[in-house]
Amino acid sequence: MSNKEYFERYSSLTLFIVILVFSILGMRIYQLQILKGGDYRDAANSNKIRVITLPAARGIIYDRNNIPLVKNQAYYYASLMPETRNIDTAALAALLNVDERKLIAKLRKGESHRFKAIVLKEGLTFKDVAVIEARRSDFPGLMVEPNLTRHYVFNSIGSHAIGYLGRMTARQIQSPDYDNITPETFVGQWAAEAFYDKELRGSAGEKIIEVDALGRQLKLIGQTEPHMGNDVTLSIDIGLQEAAEKAFRGKSGALVAVNVRNGEVLALVSLPTFDPNDFVMGIDTDKWNALNRDKRHPLLNRALQSSYPPGSVFKPVVAIAALEGGIIDEYSSTQCNGVLEYGKHFFGCWKSHGRVSLHRAIVESCDVFFYEIGKKLGIEKIERYARLFGLGKSTGIGLRRGVDEKDGTMPSTRRRRRSGNRQWFLGETLNAAIGQGFISLTPAQVAQMTAMIANEGIIMPITLLKDGNKDNPRERLGIRPETFDAVKSALHGVINEDGGTGKDARSNIVQISGKTGTAQVIAGRLKSEEQKQRYRDHAWFIAYAPSVKPEIAVAVIVEHGGHGGSVAGPIAREVIEAYLQGKASN
Repeated sequence: MSNKEYFERYSSLTLFIVILVFSILGMRIYQLQILKGGDYRDAANSNKIRVITLPAARGIIYDRNNIPLVKNQAYYYASLMPETRNIDTAALAALLNVDERKLIAKLRKGESHRFKAIVLKEGLTFKDVAVIEARRSDFPGLMVEPNLTRHYVFNSIGSHAIGYLGRMTARQIQSPDYDNITPETFVGQWAAEAFYDKELRGSAGEKIIEVDALGRQLKLIGQTEPHMGNDVTLSIDIGLQEAAEKAFRGKSGALVAVNVRNGEVLALVSLPTFDPNDFVMGIDTDKWNALNRDKRHPLLNRALQSSYPPGSVFKPVVAIAALEGGIIDEYSSTQCNGVLEYGKHFFGCWKSHGRVSLHRAIVESCDVFFYEIGKKLGIEKIERYARLFGLGKSTGIGLRRGVDEKDGTMPSTRRRRRSGNRQWFLGETLNAAIGQGFISLTPAQVAQMTAMIANEGIIMPITLLKDGNKDNPRERLGIRPETFDAVKSALHGVINEDGGTGKDARSNIVQISGKTGTAQVIAGRLKSEEQKQRYRDHAWFIAYAPSVKPEIAVAVIVEHGGHGGSVAGPIAREVIEAYLQGKASN
């Protein structure tokens, strides 16, 4: 082969190789810049441009005396920049003091959000922050950022009224009520924190910065400031709330205290309770499971979510219905021999009272007297007057978005027919007349009823917001003053007359009027001691004070407490006295 031929063949091969290489490079450039260019540009930008949410301080919740019930509290969290690669998960888990498996799970979950920082650990202490900052060069993309959460000043006191914060649920994330809120934002999940969440949460700001590979800020590009939420002032008196919870002395139950003159709730107690501070950083799984497994149900708001047979605290409404219906007058009397026979059934009274009038029947809580007027009234009239006093329907107290308030049950023949059940029997009316049978009410409803008796028929919805009723018109039930005079005279006698069932609620500093109630949990004779404790009667007490020109009304229930007068009565007295003493000291 000549030199010329060799050169031509070699040049052709070289040209072919050059063309091939450039073709491959061209295809690769096309793939990188055209097909994948957008992805790589976004990835590059995510490594240098960062959008940081500036949390808005939540509005403060105050009690009626402007005492702050909550405070905003700063905390720090560790996060990892998106698209961070080659992470030593064992070393990172050791640095953050977290379980490596859980850390890996968070990283995998965060991979689906390419431009959003992956939150690795929240609630860092200052020591944690110092340790992480000292090692950040070992973990490119690791950052420490501030946020805000709540501190509940009085811990568990008033938790069922105040509520708590938590991460947004899947339903909340989809709801338009939570538009423009990042999923990391803590929002109200219970009671006032939930009901007034929009007012409290304010609007977050935003900071756009340029960062290096270690997440260090290089330049501020732009910033909008956050705006604090509005404050909310509740009607509760935190001092009275604390006194009321202590008065139960470890017993389970509920109490609602109401300002008779404006319907504002002064105390709302549900026991046992919980500490909302356990929720502020997202509750630990073990704690959450323990709360839900607790047989005493601390997360249940008994004041609004539990309904109970009211027992004899229902008798004042039956008495009002009978007086207004002309069935009896205040001098009407009945012979009580300790039992009323109806066919083959016997309806008992707690003792043989002899001949009793309306006054003595209420003072001594004679069931036979109320059986007799129940027969004459009928269930429809009993139901009608009960509903006038707000019984058998939710109060709308102002927590509905955070607490599912129960309606309770107020039976009638009309409802029975509508539901397709069997006919209504007279024996069921007799039970209803003493607050047993198919009647069940919430403590909030009973407190509202008590306030309406105390203020002689002023229709006053109860509210948890200070000045929550200032725009509501003052209307009265169409009930005669003489009817209220007769019933209120008897309620005064329950506590202050010899033979009254509420003598344990008698006070040395104020005249209290009220009514005892013992609500049967299960019919029949209980055999074992365990059954006797488990199905022991509930103890009720309603009260208002002072007896003349009343200011406060209280409804108390102690679950499985037994006799209302001796168990629930002293609690009501302590709360009333605490209210008056607190008022005097202000």
